[in-house]
Amino acid sequence: MPKMKAVQVNAARQFEVVEREIPAPGAGQLRIRVEACGVCHSDVVVKEAVWPGLELPRIPGHEVAGVIDAVGSGVANWREGQRVGVGWFGGNCGYCDSCRRGDFVLCRNMLIAGVSYDGGYAEYMVAPASAVAKIPDDLGAMEAAPLLCAGVTTFNPLRQCGARPGDVVAVQGVGGLGHLGVQFAAKMGYTTVAIARGKDKEAEARQLGAHHYIDGSTQDVAAALQALGGARVILTTVTNADAMSGVIGGLASNGTLVIVGISQEPLKVSTLDLILGRRSVLGWPSGTSLDSQDALAFSARQGVRPMIETMPLERAAEAYERMMSGKARFRMVLTMGRM
Repeated sequence: MPKMKAVQVNAARQFEVVEREIPAPGAGQLRIRVEACGVCHSDVVVKEAVWPGLELPRIPGHEVAGVIDAVGSGVANWREGQRVGVGWFGGNCGYCDSCRRGDFVLCRNMLIAGVSYDGGYAEYMVAPASAVAKIPDDLGAMEAAPLLCAGVTTFNPLRQCGARPGDVVAVQGVGGLGHLGVQFAAKMGYTTVAIARGKDKEAEARQLGAHHYIDGSTQDVAAALQALGGARVILTTVTNADAMSGVIGGLASNGTLVIVGISQEPLKVSTLDLILGRRSVLGWPSGTSLDSQDALAFSARQGVRPMIETMPLERAAEAYERMMSGKARFRMVLTMGRM
């Protein structure tokens, strides 16, 4: 059988470069020749084997951009040669209550690329056709890859959060998620506020499209937002619960704190602040493959691009450590060396 190069997490929870047989697509599946795969913080659930039911070894990777290489039986509307990607949403069951209501991203049995099945740290991968998104021709694979997780995770709530063009929308954190959130918010016509720690990040935030910048290390973030009239939406991409809690006072009446960053600590919220301002706190779980496709199309059309560093597949362990250390500016992307 023909072989492919892959990087898997083994039973010792270590990355290792291996040769695997190139997988064949089954019924309802597509085989993708991977061109680029983003390294996401969520890959930690595989590397540290903390996802319930995870089986090792597993090939991680859920920011996958490539080309359809083979089409399984029973698949309609996809063909060999199409440029496609796969994100965190790796398919849904179709029969749970959420699926029956059409809310596929809340599927009780949702599959995750690189977790439920082998992902994109490899030259080839197989995925359900329902998990695949089209990539526009004018968007390169290395640019597209991070948009399939970090991109849709920020794009999707911003377009559905109830804000209107001209409303004040703040993005807390200007990192792997936030640097995309700022671009999306500005391109959607919101009065965009970037919130980060340190004066040195202001120039970069403004280059990304921020109209205002708040330095959380020297300013009262809530007061600064209220001076702008209050935020209709605050998209928080940070992983510090205290930092999230500290911005709630900056919401306007009827404002919403939208959480896409994951903290291990509980959020502290004043019930009085919520009640008197009719404010709310909302978590947002990325999006479906069609949401990813919308994010890709919007990015291509409006010029939203991730800031990336690339490494070859064989250096996946190094790319992962650079991402986890916070040194990456801002997304790490693995390449397959044959683009």
